[in-house]
Amino acid sequence: MILSDSSIKEKREKGEIYIEPFSEEFLQPASYDLHLDKYFLVFNKENIGMIDVREKAKGLMREIVVENVSDGFVIHPNELVLANVKEITGVDSKHVGRLEGKSSLGRLGLVVHATAGFLDPGNKLRLTLELANFSPLPIKIYPGMKIAQIAFEELDKACNRPYGSKGLGSKYLGDLRVKGSNMWKNFK
Repeated sequence: MILSDSSIKEKREKGEIYIEPFSEEFLQPASYDLHLDKYFLVFNKENIGMIDVREKAKGLMREIVVENVSDGFVIHPNELVLANVKEITGVDSKHVGRLEGKSSLGRLGLVVHATAGFLDPGNKLRLTLELANFSPLPIKIYPGMKIAQIAFEELDKACNRPYGSKGLGSKYLGDLRVKGSNMWKNFK
């Protein structure tokens, strides 16, 4: 069951859900608005000819930091960029979070996650956005703007092995800065 605004607030106060910083102005009827951070990872298309998911690709991505918020960041058509949200979000072993896009951005062709929209039980981090521009035009975005929302659900009972438990191969536990794929670790 998806949690309502009052349930999100109540469970946050109990420590079952973590959102920091938190402001009631960003609490929606059944979600919480998340804001874009200033760190981006872009592909080094000039240096890498192909991605082999079994190998750690050195130099696959480079970081861009937007220090001056008013400069913004441009995502070109058919481009995929990784970024973080500003907020640190987390859930205990009996909740999950689901990252969703904002309708107004989707109508412009901006998608905020390709597949990784799930906050596992037991994890607390800055969620990574997989920003993709499906429009025929470049889209300029700005650190601090509303970029996504997170909805929370309660499991039927607490899980036995929260994210980060031994043997799960949790590759992004507690991440606070955007990082590229660690898929290659699945083959080691």
